[in-house]
Amino acid sequence: MNVPRTTIADNDVTFRALGPLELVSPSGDARPLGGRQQVVLATLLVRANQVVSIDQLVGAIWNNTPPSTSRAQVQFCVHALRSEFKALELPANIVTQRPGYKLDVAARRIDANLFESQIEQARRLARHDDLKGAVTAFRSALALWRGPVLEGAVPWVRDQLVWLNELRTTALEECIGHELELGRHRDVVGELRTLVVEHPLSEEFRYLLMLALYRSGRQCEALDAYRDGRTVLINELGLDPGTKLKELEVAILADNGSLVQAPPPAAPDSRCDGWTSPRQLPSAIHDFTGRAALVATIEQSLLRDGNGATASAVPVVSLVGKAGVGKSALAVQVAHQVAARSFPDGQLYVNLKSTTGQAITAHEALGRFLRALGVGGDSIPETEDERAEMYRGFLADRRVLVVLEDASSELQVSALVPGTATCAVLLTGRTRLAGLAGAAVIPVDVLEPREALMLLEASVGTARLNNELREARALVRIAGCLPLALRIIGARLAARPHWSLSSMVTRLADESQRLDELVHGDMHVRGTLALAYSGLDASTATLVRRLGALNTDEFPAWMATVALDNDPRAPDQLDRLVDTQLLDAVDNGSPTAPRFRFHDLIRIFARERLREIEPDSELEVLRRALGAWLFSAEHAHRRLYGGDFAILHGTADRWPLPAAQMRTVVEDPLRWLELERANICAAIAHGVDAGLDELSWDLAVTAVSLFEVRSYFDDWMDTHQQVLHLTRSKGNHRGTGAVLCSLGSLHLNQNHLDLAREVLIPAFDIFRELNDTHGLALTLRNLGLLDRQTGQPAEAVRRYHEALANFARVGDVVGQAGVLSQIAQIELDDGRAARALELLQKAALICGEVRSVRMESQIRYKICKVLIAQGDYETAATLIAEVLDLVREANDRQGQSYAVHLAGVVDMHRGRLDAAAEQLGTAIVICERNNDRVNAARARLTLSRVELMRTHASPALELAQQANLTFLEYKMPHWSELAVNQMELVRRDGGAK
Repeated sequence: MNVPRTTIADNDVTFRALGPLELVSPSGDARPLGGRQQVVLATLLVRANQVVSIDQLVGAIWNNTPPSTSRAQVQFCVHALRSEFKALELPANIVTQRPGYKLDVAARRIDANLFESQIEQARRLARHDDLKGAVTAFRSALALWRGPVLEGAVPWVRDQLVWLNELRTTALEECIGHELELGRHRDVVGELRTLVVEHPLSEEFRYLLMLALYRSGRQCEALDAYRDGRTVLINELGLDPGTKLKELEVAILADNGSLVQAPPPAAPDSRCDGWTSPRQLPSAIHDFTGRAALVATIEQSLLRDGNGATASAVPVVSLVGKAGVGKSALAVQVAHQVAARSFPDGQLYVNLKSTTGQAITAHEALGRFLRALGVGGDSIPETEDERAEMYRGFLADRRVLVVLEDASSELQVSALVPGTATCAVLLTGRTRLAGLAGAAVIPVDVLEPREALMLLEASVGTARLNNELREARALVRIAGCLPLALRIIGARLAARPHWSLSSMVTRLADESQRLDELVHGDMHVRGTLALAYSGLDASTATLVRRLGALNTDEFPAWMATVALDNDPRAPDQLDRLVDTQLLDAVDNGSPTAPRFRFHDLIRIFARERLREIEPDSELEVLRRALGAWLFSAEHAHRRLYGGDFAILHGTADRWPLPAAQMRTVVEDPLRWLELERANICAAIAHGVDAGLDELSWDLAVTAVSLFEVRSYFDDWMDTHQQVLHLTRSKGNHRGTGAVLCSLGSLHLNQNHLDLAREVLIPAFDIFRELNDTHGLALTLRNLGLLDRQTGQPAEAVRRYHEALANFARVGDVVGQAGVLSQIAQIELDDGRAARALELLQKAALICGEVRSVRMESQIRYKICKVLIAQGDYETAATLIAEVLDLVREANDRQGQSYAVHLAGVVDMHRGRLDAAAEQLGTAIVICERNNDRVNAARARLTLSRVELMRTHASPALELAQQANLTFLEYKMPHWSELAVNQMELVRRDGGAK
C-alpha cells in the first residue's frame, strides 16, 4: 500500500491548530489571529461542524466575569471573522444556528484532522509491512506541527486538544522505531538526542537513542545515555529505569548481536511454473496532481480496509464521472500504487470503449485476458461462459488487479470479475452500474481550484504561473477545473513558451470559440463530449441541446418539461442525462424539488448542437423559461401579498406549471426565492440580450417583492438597469415607467433621495401620459414617501390621498392599506397617536379582505408603535410578539429585523433592560446578515440608549459613534443629529470619554 504523495500543508489546510492558530488562504497566505477573535475561532474550531452556544463562547472569553455586552461583543467577533473568511476566500463559513454558531468546514481543511488521518494511514501501512510507506506518512503528518497545539490560546480551549500533543509524541516514537527497522540508525541519532533533552523522563525516546547509537557503532555513548537517564529518573522521581531500558543496557554491555537489525526480506515470488504474470497497466501520468483523499478512499476500497465487504467478496470499485474529469488517469495512478505490493501476480487492463461506438464485449475481453495469462490461442474456449470459467480458474488464489476502463453496462463487466477475493477490480465509466452487486461506487468530480492550479503549474512551470497568477486562476475558472481542459491549456502553453497566460485567457474568453481552442494533438474537449452525446437517444439528445439554451448555473427539474414543450417523458430523460454524466444533480437538501447543473463546457457544447441542429428553438426555449419563472414569481408575490396587489404586470405570455411543481413556491415563497434568485437574475439578463423586453421587465419588477424582503439590493439594481436600457431602446413606455418606479422604491429604501427623485418624476410623467391609474398610484405612493423623508409632510399627505384614490379605482386593497399606513406614520410623528391608530385600524380592515401576511405584519408593527407612543407597553409587548410570529412564519428576515428591534424598544420601556439589550443585539445581527446597514445603525443607536440606562457608558458611547458613522455615510442628517445628541448625553450622564 503506497502513500499518496501530497503537500498537505499547502494544498488542503485552511485552519492551522498544530501551533499558533492561523488562517490559510487558497493561495497559501497565512494569517494569525489574536485577542477575542482567536478565542472565538479556536472554540468553534475544536468543535468544528457542531453548534457552540453563545454562552460557551462568552465563557471561553471572559470565564466567570463577562460584561453585560458580552453577547453583543461575541456577535461582533463573529462578524469580524466572517469578514476575514471572505477577504481570504476561505472554503469555510460560520453559520448562525441556535443557540449559537457552527463552523462549517470540511474536516480535511483542519490540520489536526489531517494529522490524525495521516497517522492512521501510517499505522495501517505498518500493519501491511510497508515500513517505508509508513515512515513517509508519519513524517508527512509530523511536518504539520509548528509548535504546541493552539499555542497562545486560552487554557479552557487549548486543553480540549491537548491529547494531540500526546499523539504527536507517540507518532514520533513509532516513526523512529520503524526507521531503525529500516536501518536508518545514523540518520535519527541527532533527532533522538534533541527529543531526549525535550522529554528527559521518556524511557521510550531514551531506549531508541541507545539502540540507534549502538547500531551506529557508538557503544560507549549508548551506555552513557542509559546512565544519564538513570540519574534523571532517580533525581526527579526517585525511581530506577524500567525493565526495557535495563535489559537493553545488559544487551549492549554483552555486545549482543541480536540488537543489529537486518533489512526486511524481499517478498517471495508467488508465481508458479507455467504462469504468466501480465503487466498490462498503461504508464501513469508523470504530473498527476491532487486527489489525495480520493486516492486513499479508492485504495481502502480495493484493499478492503474498513469498507465492510465480506471476506469472500471480490473488491469491485467503480469510478464514475463526466467526460474529461480524469477517471482513467486516477484509476491508472491508483493501480500503479497498489500493484507491486498488493497484486504481485499481475495486472490486467482493457479499455472497453463503450463511448466510442466500438464497444468491446465481455467475450472479446476474456479472450485478451486469457492470452495475457499464457493460454494459447487454440486452447481458448469459444463460448463466453467457458472463457469466464477458465479465467476464474486461472485467477483462483492469485493476487491480480483487473482494470476495466470505459465500462457502460453490467453485461460488459460481470463476466470479467474474478471468482476469489484475492483479486480486485477497478473500473471507470460515465454510468453508475447499480446492478453490479457489492461494487463500491466512487464519484469523481472536477478538481478543487487549488489542485487545478497545481495541474496547470505542472505544465507551464512555477515561475511562469507565479508571474501571471491572476490569469492562471482565470484559466482554471474558464476550464471549470476539468482536468482534460486544463491539460489541453497547459500543453498548448508549454508548446508555445512565448505565449502569455493572459493571451490564453483572451483566446478562451469567447464562449462560441472556446471549444475550438481546447484542442491539442489527440486531446480535444469537443470530441470527448461528442462521444457521450452520440450515445443518447433522439429525445434525450434534444433535451440536452435545449437545456443548453439557458445561461443559468443550475435549474429546477421542471425546466426539462419546459424545454421539451410539456413532453411527459422529460423527467426520465433528465435522469438519463444524469446517468451519462452530461448533467449533475445538485444536492440542495430538498428531495421533492431536485435541481441540476451543467458543467460550463458541456453547456457550451449543448448550445453548439442546438444552434447547429435546431437553431429556431433557442429563442423559443428561452421565452418559455422566462414565462415559467414569471409564472412562479407571480405566485410567490400573491402568497406574500394576497393577490396581484402593489405591483404592475405586462402582457407577455406566462408558461403555467403544474400544481405539484408549484408546491415549493406556495409553501414557502421566500425559500423558493433563495433557490431561484440566481436563475431569475441570469434569466433576466439573458432575456435582455435576446431582446425580450416585455418578459424581462415584468419578471424583474415581480421579483422585487422578494428581493426587498431579503435586502438583495444589488440584484434589484442590476436587473433593473439592464431591463431599463432594453425597454427604452424598444420604445416600451409602460415597461420603462414600471422599472423607473421600482428603482425609486430601491433608492428610497437605501435613503438615496436625489436618485429617487431622478427616476420617480419621469415615471410619473410616463404613467400620466399613458393614463395608467395603477402606475400613477404606485408612483404617487413613492413620491409621498420621498416628500416625507425630505421634510415635507403636508405635500406627502396630498400625494398619499391621490395615490389612495387611484389604488381604490383599480381595486388594489394592499396598496390602499399601505398608503393609509404611511399617512398614519405622519400623524404619529406629529403626536396625533389616536388619529394614527384610527387610520391603521382602517388599513387593517381593508387588508382583512385578503390574506396578505406581509401587509398584515407591517400594519400591526405600526399599531405597536402607536401603543408605545401612548404608553401602553404591555399591550405593545403582546402585539409585537404576534408580529414576530408572523414574520418568522413567512421567513421574512427584513420583517424580523424590524420586529425584533421594536421588541427591544418595548422591553426598554418596560424596564427589562437585559432582555432589551439581547433583542437589539439580535436585530443588529439580522440587519448585518441582510446587508441592511442603515437599520443596523438605528438598532445600535437604540442599544446605546439601553446601555446608558444600564450605566454601561463605554459601550453606549461606542454604539452611538458607530451608528453616527453610518448615518453620515448615507447622508441622514436627522438621524445623525440624534446620534450626536446621544453621544453628548452619554458623556454628560455616563462619564464616558
